[in-house]
Amino acid sequence: MATSTHDLKELLQLQQDAFKREPFPSEKLRITQLKALKEALLKHKEKLIKAISADFGHRSEDETQLADIMPTILSIGYHIKHLRHWMKPEKRHVSALFQPASSQIMFQPLGVVGIMAPWNYPVFLTLGPLIAAIAAGNRAMIKPSEFTPYSNRILCEIINDAFSKDEVVIVEGEAEIAAAFSALPFDHLIFTGSTSVGKHVMAAAAKNLTPVTLELGGKSPALIAEDVSADFAVERLLYGKCLNSGQTCVAPDYVLCPESKLDDLIASFKKGFQQLYPDLSCGDYSSVINDRQFSRLNLLIEDANEKGATVISLAEPPTNQERCLPLQLIIDVNDTMEVMQDEIFGPLLPILTFKNIDEAISIIQSKPRPLALYLYSLDKKTQNHVLLQTHAGGVCINDSVNHVAQEDLPFGGVGASGMGKYHGKEGFLTFSASKPILKRGRFYSAKAAFPPYNRLIHRMIYRLFLK
Repeated sequence: MATSTHDLKELLQLQQDAFKREPFPSEKLRITQLKALKEALLKHKEKLIKAISADFGHRSEDETQLADIMPTILSIGYHIKHLRHWMKPEKRHVSALFQPASSQIMFQPLGVVGIMAPWNYPVFLTLGPLIAAIAAGNRAMIKPSEFTPYSNRILCEIINDAFSKDEVVIVEGEAEIAAAFSALPFDHLIFTGSTSVGKHVMAAAAKNLTPVTLELGGKSPALIAEDVSADFAVERLLYGKCLNSGQTCVAPDYVLCPESKLDDLIASFKKGFQQLYPDLSCGDYSSVINDRQFSRLNLLIEDANEKGATVISLAEPPTNQERCLPLQLIIDVNDTMEVMQDEIFGPLLPILTFKNIDEAISIIQSKPRPLALYLYSLDKKTQNHVLLQTHAGGVCINDSVNHVAQEDLPFGGVGASGMGKYHGKEGFLTFSASKPILKRGRFYSAKAAFPPYNRLIHRMIYRLFLK
């Protein structure tokens, strides 16, 4: 474990030297590494589940398996299945002017990838980028969040079982180590976290001209159209909001509801929450990660109350679970309230009303581009209208958060919610250098156009191609 900037530099040099010795790992080696990671993850699964729950104070075992471990296992399988096809050079067209020749793109490993992972999904958001980096033939250094020390301990065991230090290594530390990590001259750096911290990471990486992928957040809207019922929408968005107690970067951040449906929507949320969590003391509902985040969320509630909002708690917190905050609906909100200014990242859900769909779209357009947008409508014209008039990193229609679990869909933000994408083939491409190659044989036609100019061949070329 690195404890200083010097240690970080030594680890980076170790991996860079190893990469120089093997700059293009074979498909067989990459698959062997991915299988080793899967084996180690399954071996330590039970310990990891307990460790994550300890970090959160309480985290549902099923949520850890469904939303953290299972997507990671499925991702490994997907990469193994498609890796051979992805690694093949891609043929490209050669213009008649340059024949005979062939052209192709070779997908070459970048080198050493830096991965800065968040605390909310310590498995999937740590190992997900790693899987893509390994599939592309890279080595990796990982900086997990300091908020999940128990999880990090088990992740270290997993990584040490599957890799040598010159292949993959985890480094731990507080903000000082994180800052030093982001300043290392990686061949690529991926950061998952808040927009404010992402700006610092990008600034540090820029000093080395290190390309970055930033998976940030933002206020992801859930837009309920006129043509669906409140029950229809709530059934499909509620779990996505309550998953991990709202501590999900793509969780619905606020709801846009037709004025005429507000009362029905509140009733549907009350009924739906009771159906999902009839007894909060049973452990299905996760805790807020730490006192700092719990206090921040309660201050948001206080601020909203003081500024005229109505806050509706959907349950009483259990006495046997610390930092349990049931879902809080917030109505009568306005933009002066702090809950409407930054990403909430917790179980608070403001509800705004609109008179028509274009008013709802205007509200979305007035805010920074979100990581996700959720639309609840069965009308194709409405669906297309919203898709064409809004920007978001990803979209679910009549669902929530599950687009992230689709391996064949890229995941990433746009504008303030991030840049770059990974998952599936896009992840392979993100961590690869797409090297264009033009290849000629014995016959070299290009010399016909060399000087001296103003010959017949030049006049023919101009007549054929300058038109």
